[in-house]
Amino acid sequence: MVESEQCLIEGIRSALNAALRGKAVVNEYVLACLLARGHLLVEDLPGLGKTTLAKALAHAVGGKFARVQCTPDLLPGDITGFRIFDQRTREFEFLPGPVFADVLLADEINRATPRTQSALLESMAEQQVTIDNVRHVLSPTFFVIATQNPVEQHGTYPLPEAQLDRFAMKLRIGYPEKEDERDMLAAAVGFTRDLAVESGPKIEPGELHALQERVAQVTVGPLVREYLVELAHATRAHRQVILGLSPRGLLTWQRLAQARALLQERDFVTPDDVQDMATPVLEVRLGVEPEAMNRVLGEILASVPVPVLR
Repeated sequence: MVESEQCLIEGIRSALNAALRGKAVVNEYVLACLLARGHLLVEDLPGLGKTTLAKALAHAVGGKFARVQCTPDLLPGDITGFRIFDQRTREFEFLPGPVFADVLLADEINRATPRTQSALLESMAEQQVTIDNVRHVLSPTFFVIATQNPVEQHGTYPLPEAQLDRFAMKLRIGYPEKEDERDMLAAAVGFTRDLAVESGPKIEPGELHALQERVAQVTVGPLVREYLVELAHATRAHRQVILGLSPRGLLTWQRLAQARALLQERDFVTPDDVQDMATPVLEVRLGVEPEAMNRVLGEILASVPVPVLR
């Protein structure tokens, strides 16, 4: 990796760590997901910093931030935008929705109806929306952070497995440590706004696109590719896995491993990169009961010999 690329990555990393204190591991996953051109599902309790994380990320990459609070009465047009008749010009004008941003936070996505969920997930997959047969292209660095509350399930519409597969990974932020909470309280005294979000380093959107292109060029050797394929087949053969890893999920896993290698300042993927990305990639896809997830993932990883790179 050249020094300029490392400086850009370090700028985004420092902004995320300043906004979400004490969560360096979580922030590394978020950064890998961004560089791999994936989308992120965060399943955690309210108030743990999901909005702060999304805002800090948008600011760090020099992009536009948008937030949608998903409710049962949210319509697809509220996500994608719609055409409205302008009486002055006697023509229809397109009003873009929140998907026309660089970073979109879809809060409590499982409270939106399946029709609205589909509109969002289509824009995530196709990076475009079609309104009245007119195609509108989204930002080339369009990144979605969707959240779910694992506690309150009344009045929700759970995402089916086919739609969950559109997300690159699923994360949980968790409560911070006591020392991090003390630092957070001390930093908040005397300020009315979150300075961690506003004061973070900034890069140009074109530079982010270049970093994402760089991820695709990270070398994945034949042994590592075979390791990934064997792991994918192990998920499909496990007796407790409802839905094995799809080819799309396998491609996502490889791309995230490439991003992980780049974050470690390497231009090649190792088996450690694959294993580091296993939990967030597989947890969103396999349909395993939460209490059994760690055990099942451990069995899957243990069932495939780790290749030795020479």
